[in-house]
Amino acid sequence: MNPTPSVTLSVVVPVFKEEGNIPEFLRRIAPILEGVTADYEVIFSMDPSPDRTEQVILDAREKDARVKLLKFSRRVGQPMATLAGLQYSAGDAVVVMDVDLQDPPELVTEMAAKWRSGYDVVYAQRTNRDGETLIKKVVSVLGYKLINRISDVNIPPNTGDFRLMSRRVVNEVNRLKECHGFLRGLVALVGFKQTSVTFQRPARFAGSGNYNRFLGSLRIGMNGMVSFSNFLLTLSSQLGFVVAASSFLLALLYFILKVTGTPFPMGNPTIVILVLFLGGVQLMSVGILGEYISRIYDEVKQRPKFIVDRAEGFESK
Repeated sequence: MNPTPSVTLSVVVPVFKEEGNIPEFLRRIAPILEGVTADYEVIFSMDPSPDRTEQVILDAREKDARVKLLKFSRRVGQPMATLAGLQYSAGDAVVVMDVDLQDPPELVTEMAAKWRSGYDVVYAQRTNRDGETLIKKVVSVLGYKLINRISDVNIPPNTGDFRLMSRRVVNEVNRLKECHGFLRGLVALVGFKQTSVTFQRPARFAGSGNYNRFLGSLRIGMNGMVSFSNFLLTLSSQLGFVVAASSFLLALLYFILKVTGTPFPMGNPTIVILVLFLGGVQLMSVGILGEYISRIYDEVKQRPKFIVDRAEGFESK
C-alpha cells in the first residue's frame, strides 16, 4: 500500500457496530479538520460488523473521498485495528480516536497546534470518566499506578489511545513487531517530545461500548504489564522463596514444640490450609509464566497482525 500524497493530517478511527455514531462523528469532526487543514483523511478501521456500519461509511465516502474504509477479514480487536490504521495512514500527523464522541473532536485543534509548535506526541488526558461504572474507574486508577510502578516505560494516567502523533513517531511504532498492540505503551517506548491536553470526558453519543468493556480493559491492562515489564516473573520467584522460608520456619517451630513437649494444634485443618496456600502459589506462578510463554508463542509464529478484506481510498502496492 502506497501512502496517498499530500496528506497533512490522518484520523484513525477503530469501529465495530457503530452505525449510530458515525454520521454524528463526521458531522462534528469535518469542520474541525477543515480548520486545521484541507489535506486530511479519516480512516475507519473496521472489524466486520453485523449492522450497517460498513454501508454508512461507504455512503459517507461517496460524499467525501477523504473518508476511507479499512475492513478486516475477521475481527481483530481494537488494538490491532488501530495499528492497522496507523500503517495505512499517510498524514504528517496522525490522530487516533474513538467514534462514540467520548473523545471530543474539538480537541484536535489544540492537539494540532501543539504538534506544530514542536511536540511529536500530544495525548489527551481525562479529568473525569463519565459513563463508566465505579468498578471500572477503580480498576483504571489502580491499573495505571501498577503499570507505571513496575513497567519499563511511563504511561500518563487517565489517558487512552486518543492522541496525536507525528509521522516519525508513527513510523517508529509501525516498525515494532509486537503482536499485542498496547498503543499507550508502544508510544511511551518510542519516546520523543510529548505533552498533554486535558478534557472532561462525556458519555457515549449512542449505543453501548463494543470494545472497552470491563474484561476487555483488564485484558489490555494485562498486556501492558506483561509486555513492558518482567516484574511478575520476579514476583513469582520472590514469592517462592518466601513460601520456602515460611515452610522451613514452620517446620522448625513444630520441632521446637515437639522437643519441649508443648501441646500444639496440628491435624487436618492445618494441613488443608498449608496445602491450599502452597497450591495457590504454584498455580499463580504457573499462570504468570504461561502469560509470558503465550506471548513468546504468538511472536515466534510471526503471523500477520491483520488481514485486510477491503480497502477503500488507498493506493495499492
